[in-house]
Amino acid sequence: MSVKVGTYVVDVRTGKVWLVVGSEGAGLRLRPVGGGRVRVCAAGDVRAATAYERVSAATAYANARSRGEVP
Repeated sequence: MSVKVGTYVVDVRTGKVWLVVGSEGAGLRLRPVGGGRVRVCAAGDVRAATAYERVSAATAYANARSRGEVP
């Protein structure tokens, strides 16, 4: 799967939505929606996120931020 930087993907093992911020060898560098630590994941372990999944992740982050749970 060829994935561009800036694409939202879902880790098929966890179901979590990530933002692609780069590549590293055969893996992808991923950052959680809303920021956080970058991690490397095999390109075969992700799929493109649907529009619903992108909006849901962004909404969850905005709600957590409004409650003071994240910076």
